[in-house]
Order: sequence, then structure tokens, then C-alpha cells
Amino acid sequence: MSGDYEDKPQPLIEHLIELRRRLMWAVGAFFVAFLVCFYFAKGLFNLLVLPFKWSVEWAGLTHRNIELIYTAPQEFFFTQIKVAMFSALVIAFPIIAQQIYKFVAPGLYKNERAAFLPFLIASPILFLIGAALVYFFFTPMVMWFFLSMEQGGGEGQVSIQLLPKVSEYLSLIMTLIFAFGLVFQLPVVSSLLVRAGFITSQSLVDKRKYAIVIAFIAAAVLTPPDPISQIGLALPTILLYEIGIYTARLIERQRASAAQDSDSEKDAADVPASQEADKA
Repeated sequence: MSGDYEDKPQPLIEHLIELRRRLMWAVGAFFVAFLVCFYFAKGLFNLLVLPFKWSVEWAGLTHRNIELIYTAPQEFFFTQIKVAMFSALVIAFPIIAQQIYKFVAPGLYKNERAAFLPFLIASPILFLIGAALVYFFFTPMVMWFFLSMEQGGGEGQVSIQLLPKVSEYLSLIMTLIFAFGLVFQLPVVSSLLVRAGFITSQSLVDKRKYAIVIAFIAAAVLTPPDPISQIGLALPTILLYEIGIYTARLIERQRASAAQDSDSEKDAADVPASQEADKA
């Protein structure tokens, strides 16, 4: 791979041509994925509704039908477009990331490329882990919380049932997926900053109390206004911050070990030179 990205000076026009080519590949991959996903948009939306079905089962309401509504003629059509765009972005992301790497790689040294590539692989994996956590656990929990507010009706009570709009349900689950997906990038971001020398593990430790406060503030902003989703996002954020501290310490140990090995090799190379000087 190193032969494909040799460091060669290029004029600005060649950089712009290369950027255009990479953008065309990225946009083309997204467009093709969007067309395929739009064709299957209803099926994809039904997959996103599964957490709602699970929450109904958790709430013991298995007798009721799962119903979502739309109140504007064009609402479900635009919802399908959003589903297709969301799914296309997930499917096309490996190609988009590859094109970004191919554009950036010629400007990096070989050791920088070797350090950058693992993070490029880890980032989508962590995002998918966060999305899976939302899909299989937090969305059913949030919907179960909202379902618990229903009112069955009877003497002195009116019947109140949850009938989500398709657009609002999609907005809820997409917001949760993006929020958790971004939060799960915290170890990647902190590791990159440590490698670049902008922060250290000790500075992360010193700012831990501020990070905890910021985690709860961000959870309140990014998630719906219910305590389950807010606490559910804040706690993993704090855990990921601790993982970031651990990875930062590993990077610093590796850097110190590499520096020590380099010094040892330098000392070993200096010994023969001093011996030859003594003989002379």
C-alpha cells in the first residue's frame, strides 16, 4: 500500500483534480446506495419500527396493533427519503472513508499512515456498536417509558393511546443513533489528540469532573426529554471517557518505549565509534 501513496509534490490544480475525483466516487457511491435504499424504504422503515414493537411487548400490550400515522399527504414520502438517505450513508460510508483516506494519505508520512489507518477502521465499528445499543436496548426502553404514560380509560377517565407520527418516530430513532454513534467516537478522538500531542492522559484525568458535567449536558441536549435516554447516554459517555484515558496511557507507554529503544540503538552505534577513536 505504501507504494501507492508516495510523497510527491503536486501543483494545486492536480490536488483539485484529485479532490474532484474522490468526491465523484464518494457522491456516486452514496447516490447508488440511495436509489437501492429508496426502493426498499418501506421495508427499512419496518425494521426501524421493530424496537417499538419490542417496547409494546415489554409494556404487556401485546393485544394492541402497532400503529403509526402521518397527518400530511407528503409526510410519509419524505420520511422514506430520509430513511433512504440515512441507510445509504451507512452503506456507502466505507467507500466514502476510503476516498477520504486516499486523498489525505499522500500528504502523510508512512508512520502517520500506519497510525491513522487503525482509527479509520475502529471509527465505523464503534459507531455501529453505539447504533446497535440504541436499536436493541435504548429505543425500546424509551418507547416503553412513553407507553407507560398511556391511559386505559374507564369511569372518570378518557382513553389516551400513543400513536406516533412516522416522521417523529424516525426523527427520534435517528437522533438517538447519531448521538450514541458520535459519543462512541470518543476513544478514537482522544487517541488521535494524544498521538498528535495536543493532550495527555494526565490532562484527561485532571478534566474528568468537567467531562462528567459536560456528558450530562450533552445527553440533555442530544436526547429526548426523558431521564432514561439522558442517563443512558451520559453513563456510556463517561465510560468511554475512561476508556480514552486508558488508551492514552497505552499510547504514551508505546511512545516512551519506542524512544527508549531509539536511544539504546543510538548508544550502541556510538560504542564502536568510540572504540575506533581509542585505537587511533
